[in-house]
Amino acid sequence: MVVEDEAVDPRIAQQSLQPRKADRIVGAQQFLHRRDVDGEQETCGGAALDRSLGHSMLVRVRARQADRAGGPADAQNGQENSGALVAGVDRVHVGRKPSLDPLCRLLGDELERVNQLIVQRMQSPVALIPQLAGYIVASGGKRLRPMLTLGCARLCGYRGGRHIALAAAVEFIHTATLLHDDVVDASDLRRGRDTANAVWGNKSPILVGDFLFSRSFELMVADGSLRILEILSRASSVIAEGEVLQLMTANDTRTSEAAYLAVIQAKTAELFAAASRIGAVMAERPLEEEEALDRFGRNLGIAFQLVDDMLDFSAHPTELGKSIGNDFRDGKVTLPVLVAFARGDKGERAFWRRTIEKQDQRAGDLQQAIDLVEKRGALAETLSRARGYVATAIGALSIFRDGTERRALSDAAAFATERGF
Repeated sequence: MVVEDEAVDPRIAQQSLQPRKADRIVGAQQFLHRRDVDGEQETCGGAALDRSLGHSMLVRVRARQADRAGGPADAQNGQENSGALVAGVDRVHVGRKPSLDPLCRLLGDELERVNQLIVQRMQSPVALIPQLAGYIVASGGKRLRPMLTLGCARLCGYRGGRHIALAAAVEFIHTATLLHDDVVDASDLRRGRDTANAVWGNKSPILVGDFLFSRSFELMVADGSLRILEILSRASSVIAEGEVLQLMTANDTRTSEAAYLAVIQAKTAELFAAASRIGAVMAERPLEEEEALDRFGRNLGIAFQLVDDMLDFSAHPTELGKSIGNDFRDGKVTLPVLVAFARGDKGERAFWRRTIEKQDQRAGDLQQAIDLVEKRGALAETLSRARGYVATAIGALSIFRDGTERRALSDAAAFATERGF
């Protein structure tokens, strides 16, 4: 970022926007893709991946809770029991921790071009727009969704240049939804920084989110493919439906797992699926390959959101990049809550009804909620379900020739259940 007319090193965390001083940002200058030679950190799309721990936080959670976990997960999308699916993931990554690094290295130059286009297309003569958009775009996201577009295009043998603009369109859709979500959820922290609404209030992020949606559609129209426009525009509408559906299921412990999965399929998995599928469309591959990439992205997106919901009760704030317990405080009914509620005794269910349904939350309730989801094995169960979806995602790639692209995408999928931030 350029802050107060000085180019700063984006690797230094303390050089960032001070809360409620929006005028301190001039504009986004660059997004860093860097790998330290000592291997301790790798930055991809602005996100530093911590390599210092021998075992991920989620592995430690699973080990602590394994003896509390219940039976096999419910069948979803033709899955078998979760244990068998977890084994499928483990066979892909024997002896090492899954990582985004291979995909980052493979796509380094293309990601840089995407980032440059993002910076270019978020400019506006209305000064607040690039200020606010630059703040959220440069806040350290992994760029996973545009990476899926780039990676899947390469997997399908595409060698043109359209994937750069379409990957940027995917990121604009995602960023717009983040701006809107943070306002709806009244969130004040994302990726370790103040949210845009915490800095600028609610009105500006909503309007800049609309601007970014519009920019994404300009890029789609310029591409000229009605098929791609259809896929991404549908994803945008489904995401909005998912957010509204989540409002309808909030504060209701009677929510079914099917309803919960419908929410995350729409608000998260739909864009993962669309971002992956358009790679095959660009390469003019057969429908079978389009559908395989849709399954890959969709199942990866579900797993990603399951882990996100799990981390809300288990991650240290510096690992997760947001305040823990946000979902609990908002009364969101996520899988850890559903599992803990179903397995809880009469007193525990009364606790969940008071805190989630009545929103009567008192000092110590968050810690009690964390204790209950651990006691009832809800975190281990959620992780097991997520790994099942990851195994399904990796399996969807089996119709493609084995090679660097397929292995990198498989590794990125497996990383979804090992991330601690």
